[in-house]
Amino acid sequence: MPLSTSPQSLDEPNLRDWLNAQATKLGFDGLRITDTHLGSATDRLKEWLEQGRHGQMEYMQRHADLRSNPELLVPGTVRVICVSMSYLPPETDFDNEWQRLEDPTQAVVSMYARGRDYHKVLRNRLQEFAQLIEERIGKLGYRVFTDSAPLMEVELARKAGLGWRGKHTLLLNRESGSTFFLGEILVDVPLPIDAETEEHCGTCTSCIDVCPTQAITAPYQLDARRCISYLTIENPDAIPVEFRKAMGNRVYGCDDCQLICPWNKFAKRTELPDFARRHGLGQASLLHLWSWTEAEFEHRHEGSAIRRIGYSRWRRNLAVAMGNALASSAVVDGDKAAIRLALTKALSDADGLVAEHIEWALGDCKA
Repeated sequence: MPLSTSPQSLDEPNLRDWLNAQATKLGFDGLRITDTHLGSATDRLKEWLEQGRHGQMEYMQRHADLRSNPELLVPGTVRVICVSMSYLPPETDFDNEWQRLEDPTQAVVSMYARGRDYHKVLRNRLQEFAQLIEERIGKLGYRVFTDSAPLMEVELARKAGLGWRGKHTLLLNRESGSTFFLGEILVDVPLPIDAETEEHCGTCTSCIDVCPTQAITAPYQLDARRCISYLTIENPDAIPVEFRKAMGNRVYGCDDCQLICPWNKFAKRTELPDFARRHGLGQASLLHLWSWTEAEFEHRHEGSAIRRIGYSRWRRNLAVAMGNALASSAVVDGDKAAIRLALTKALSDADGLVAEHIEWALGDCKA
């Protein structure tokens, strides 16, 4: 990726204003620029991996060297353009989210996954942005990423000044909380870099205290093996019995640490139609989602991040939530009968993974 743009053109007084304006037009809420040096973050990553806290996310171990150095990932890289994009649709109400978590018959899907797959949305806009930059300053080498390569995205965004690391390890921003996606453009031109921002968590430990499985083991320390997002999405195997009750009715991801965070009182809403809720996600019951056939699952989650976990994991997660509903005193007998019947009917045709979770659920979660 050879440098082909004269440094003088990068010092153009209005260039930064232009970059910000183009980013805004494309739907990004923030833009900052940093270099490729990750410093002590690489040591922290190595320690985290050595402790096995990545669980079965073997790709993190396999590409640890690339993750630690963007210049190895894309030779010639000297700057990283970091952007953020909010994903909460206008109707999102955090009080309602808490109420749904307290109703065991409801199926709770993480807020970020209720619309279109963010990978596709951001990648297309990043590609367009990079081409616009090239038209403005001349030919350059670049590659765009959004959670799609071994890249320490949160650390780069923190270093660029898009926000600071919260104690839950997510990036926080004073203007938009933590409910945004990140994207990057790796370039071979020495654009002026931005300063880091100060941390503003203070003595607050709300995210640590609220975590259902105590996955945040200490400030800024996350054990993915305990995290409901990992267990319901990345984990390909049975969900460990010791975490099933704590899952409650969360069937894809977990938002508790974001819902409780004081900074998310300022979480920005998006007008992008891509992230609008689809197929009733955000208000669906467990029984409704359980009724979907595999063909319906594939069709309704087309273009969604959820589709990537596959029908079996989807049913595995739902079975755990339904078992928790059966064990809850808050669920009336009629609803319990309907849940038990739906699980029993599905047992004979279920694959081994789903069948084990159905059996656990029908045993009133005593296994």
